[in-house]
Amino acid sequence: MPAKANIALLDWAGLLLATIMGAIVFVFGSSEFLLLLFAFLGFSIVVTRYGYEKKRELGIYEHERSWENVLANGLVPTICAVASPVIGWGAYVGSIAAITADKFASELGVLSNEPFSLLNFKKVKKGTSGAVTWFGMLASFDGGLLIGLISYMLFPSLTLWNVVVIGLIGLGGSFIDSLVGVMEEKGIGNKATTNAICSIFGAVAGLGFL
Repeated sequence: MPAKANIALLDWAGLLLATIMGAIVFVFGSSEFLLLLFAFLGFSIVVTRYGYEKKRELGIYEHERSWENVLANGLVPTICAVASPVIGWGAYVGSIAAITADKFASELGVLSNEPFSLLNFKKVKKGTSGAVTWFGMLASFDGGLLIGLISYMLFPSLTLWNVVVIGLIGLGGSFIDSLVGVMEEKGIGNKATTNAICSIFGAVAGLGFL
């Protein structure tokens, strides 16, 4: 009988840091900001567990993440929440869209056909940083759209066009993550810095277009 998937998403240190960040987001942002953060966490659990057996066979299943991963994904959205009274909600929504889209791309893209490197467009091993699949890019856009739809329900000023823009911001953040991942494969930076850059792109794009 196959091993049962571990449902844990964060270790204790990661859970503690996520709780602190969530409290900061709520205090300086709003309940809507916190709901978006919960949406990211919920979607992360779903896409991480999806295709568990295949990911396990490939040796790329991550059932428990540490505080470093929480910091890399959550620092920029938290800063955006703190600054939201001055800069508005666009940067926060954009950063959440980017990290959600990237999560969809990385967790679902590995289940599709063999990926290709953005460096030379040659096929590479699944799980390689800086590699993409067409399905993964579609999944990343879907992840961004989901954040856009939830934002549409939370923020009355948003239009359906804004939902599409949020989806595109998510896709862009995921693509930037893959581009930076090429450098990661060359020993420059790591997964944490790559994730942080992805969220920074989302924040800047959200600030400019939302």
